[in-house]
Amino acid sequence: MDYLNESVNNMLISLEEGLEKAVNFVKNEFVLIRAGRVNTGIVDRVNVEYFGVATPLKNLANISATDSRTLVVNLWDTSIIRDVCKAIIQAQVGANPIDDGRVIRLIFPLLTEERRKELAKQAKKIAEDGKVAMRNVRRDAMESLKKTAKADNISEDEQKSIEADIQKLTDSYTKTLDTIFTKKEAEILEI
Repeated sequence: MDYLNESVNNMLISLEEGLEKAVNFVKNEFVLIRAGRVNTGIVDRVNVEYFGVATPLKNLANISATDSRTLVVNLWDTSIIRDVCKAIIQAQVGANPIDDGRVIRLIFPLLTEERRKELAKQAKKIAEDGKVAMRNVRRDAMESLKKTAKADNISEDEQKSIEADIQKLTDSYTKTLDTIFTKKEAEILEI
């Protein structure tokens, strides 16, 4: 019976880790969607070729938001300013870099109502992708439970109880994801 508890516990831990990864994926993707105010996370995925190594921009500069539409990239080594501008353009962050020789400014255009609706749809798709990932994790946990039940002679009642626990955990994480999406959607649509 101790083996049974251990295998079921490991399966539940694995389920929770998978669900947590799905929520974190959605959170990370939402950082990249600009709402009313720019966020330094928009350039988190920009990598610059620095001494032959692809280096994240945040490791090469101080990045700050000076107002609701402007990001300022203050490089520590200004000799790579052209490479940084090129990397920002390739990353398609939504603004063209303005280089004054010392710093790079990214001035983002005002969001139109149409663009806000597009971004809300994009956020909804990301949230749905997260839910699909959660359903896949839940399916894998259910299959694992069935195999464990056969191998370890788990009673039908115990199996149903564990399935209910799996569903409760999944529902809890799905509710968390819905809350995150609702907050992001309101942020995007706010004028």
